Amino acid sequence: MNPIYEENVQALDFIETATDILRNAGNELYLNMRFLDVALSSLSFLPDAQIRGTGTDGSVLYFQPDALVALFRKGRQAVNRQYLHSIVHCLFSHLWNRGERDAEYWNLACDVAAEYVIDGLYVKAVHRPKSSLRRELYRMLESGESAVVTAERVYRFLCRMHPMQAQLDAWKREFLADDHRYWGQEDPKKSPSPQRQRWDDIRDRMQTELETFSKEASDDTRCLEEQLSVANRKRYDYREFLRKFSVLKEEMQVDLDSFDYIFYHYGMELYGNMPLIEPLETKEVQKIEDFVVVVDTSMSCKGELIRRFLEETYSVLSESEGFFRRIHVHILQCDDRVQEDVLVTSREEMQDYLEHFTVRGFGGTDFRPAFARVQELLRRRCFTKLRGLIYFTDGYGTFPVKKLPYETAFVFMKEDYRDVDVPPWAIKLIIGEEELL
Repeated sequence: MNPIYEENVQALDFIETATDILRNAGNELYLNMRFLDVALSSLSFLPDAQIRGTGTDGSVLYFQPDALVALFRKGRQAVNRQYLHSIVHCLFSHLWNRGERDAEYWNLACDVAAEYVIDGLYVKAVHRPKSSLRRELYRMLESGESAVVTAERVYRFLCRMHPMQAQLDAWKREFLADDHRYWGQEDPKKSPSPQRQRWDDIRDRMQTELETFSKEASDDTRCLEEQLSVANRKRYDYREFLRKFSVLKEEMQVDLDSFDYIFYHYGMELYGNMPLIEPLETKEVQKIEDFVVVVDTSMSCKGELIRRFLEETYSVLSESEGFFRRIHVHILQCDDRVQEDVLVTSREEMQDYLEHFTVRGFGGTDFRPAFARVQELLRRRCFTKLRGLIYFTDGYGTFPVKKLPYETAFVFMKEDYRDVDVPPWAIKLIIGEEELL
C-alpha cells in the first residue's frame, strides 16, 4: 500500500475520531442541560492544524485533532468543559465586545468569566474541584454587594489592579482554555452582525426557558441565570435619553434650512428687488427647558461616578443650540437630606461648578427630601416651566408615594443584574459604568 495514502487514511480516521469526541461531548451536555439545545447545535465542527486546542468564530468550532484526543485522555469532563467554554464565549458576545480594550486583559477577562459560569454549574458532566488560585480570584471578584462576575467586570478589575506579569501568567495558565484567534471586532455604533444577533436571540430564549420551564434546575444554574440577566438587559445611550428632556420651541432667528434660494434668486431677477420668497423668521430647534438634576451622595454611591454623570449631562446640555438664551438648572446633592442646592444659569457657571465639584453627604438614602425641595421651589415660582427631574442613584432608597406634576427619571448605576422597582409614574433607566463613559 502507498505509504502516503495510508498516512492520509490514518489522518482522516483521526479527524473522525476527534469529531466523534466533540459530538459525544455535545450530547452529554444536552442530556444534563436541556436549555443548551439551540446553542449546542449552532456550531459546526472543522479541523484546524494551526489552532491551539479549540476555538470558535461564532459559527464554527475549530479543533486541533491531536490536542483534542490528548484532552479526551484526561477524561470526558475536560472535553465537556472545553466545548462549553466556547459556547459561553458566544452566548455572552465575548467574541465581538473587545472594542478599544487591551487585548491581553480582555482575553483573560473573558476566560475567567466563562470559567466562572461553568464552575457555577453544579452539573456532574462539567464539575471539577476549584484550585486555590481560582477560589482566591473568585473571592476578590465577588467582593461588593450583589456583584455579578461578567467579562466587563473582570476587565475593570484587571485594569484597576494592573497585576504583575508573574501573577498575570499564573491566571492565564489557570483559566486559558481555547484559542481566540478567530474572534471578530464590531463597531458598537453600527448594527450587530447577523451572527451576533443570532447568539443574542439564543441567549434571550435561554433565559426565558430557565425562568419558566427549568425551575427544577434553578439551584444548579443560578449563576448562569444571573449572567444571562445582565447580558440580556437592554443597553441604553444616556445621551439620547437626556435629549428626551428637550422640547421643540420657536426662536426668532433665520431658518436657513427651509429657505429656497432658487425662488429667491428668480424673484430678484424678475422684479428687481422683490424676492418671491423670504427666509422664515422663526426656527424650530431642540432646547433644554428648566429642570432639576439630583445626585445621590449616600455611602453606596461613588464620587467618581457622580462626577462622570454630571460631566456627561453637561456635555449634552452644552451642545450647539442646547440651551435657551438663559437656562435654569438646579443641581441638588442629597443623601437622606438635601446637602446642597446649586443654581446654574449659564455654560460658564456649569463649567465652574464641575471644576470645583465636591461630594457632600455620605449618609443614608431617601429620595423624598429632594422632591420636597423641588416642590418648595415651585411654590416660590423659581421655575419658568419645569420640564423634569433626573435622579442619579444606586436605587436603594425611599420613593415618594404620590405622582409628581413633572416628568421624573431615575438613572440607576448598576453593576449587577437585580432590577429596581420604581413608582409607575417614574421613568427608569439602568446603565453601567462603561455605558456612562
